[in-house]
Amino acid sequence: MFNKNVLSVLEDQKARRWERYAGLDLSNRTLVIVGLGKVGQEVARLAKQFRMNVIGVKQAIKNADLSALNVDALYGAGDLDHVLPMAEFLVLIAPHTAETEKMMGEKQFSLMPQGAVLINIGRGALVDEPALVAALQNGHLRGAGLDVFETEPLPGHSPFWHMPNVIVSPHSASTTNNENRLITDLFCQNLKRYLAGKPLINVV
Repeated sequence: MFNKNVLSVLEDQKARRWERYAGLDLSNRTLVIVGLGKVGQEVARLAKQFRMNVIGVKQAIKNADLSALNVDALYGAGDLDHVLPMAEFLVLIAPHTAETEKMMGEKQFSLMPQGAVLINIGRGALVDEPALVAALQNGHLRGAGLDVFETEPLPGHSPFWHMPNVIVSPHSASTTNNENRLITDLFCQNLKRYLAGKPLINVV
C-alpha cells in the first residue's frame, strides 16, 4: 500500500487526476517483525516471497529454528533498540503485557530509518500514540497501517483519522468470512486434546 502509493492514487482517482509515479520495490528491504507466533511466522513467510530481508524479535530465542520461523535473523525482546535502525518496515504482533506496553515511543521511533513504515496488528497499547503522531507529522516515518488503538472505537477527535499517511482499520485485520468456522474448529481440536490429556493449541 505504501510502496505503491495507493493512498495517493485513490486521492488522484477522486480528483480525476492522471499523475504517473514510480513505486518502491520491496525486494532487499528489511522487515522487522516483533512477535513470531503463527501470525508473525506467516507474515515472515509472505515477506520472503517478496525477497525481503526478515528479522524476527521474540521472547524466547534459545534453540530457535530460523528456517522454520521464516526469518534471516532472530533477536530477543531486549535487543529491540539494536534492531530498530534496520527496520524499514516494522510489524508489531506482540501481546499487551507489562513488558510490551508502550514499547514503541519517541526514542524507538527516532531509531528507525528515515522513511520507515509502522504496521500495528498487535495491540494499541504497544505504541505511544502521541509519539507516533509526531513521528508521522515530522516526516521521520513515511506511514503507518494501524488496526489497533489505545482506545477503541477510535475517538472521532483522533488525528489518525485525517492523516494522509495513515491507514486506519477498525480492529478488523483478522476478521474474515471464515473466522467463526476456524474458531469453532480450533475449539473442537482443543476439546479433544483436553479430554485426551494432550497439550492444547494456542495457549496464552
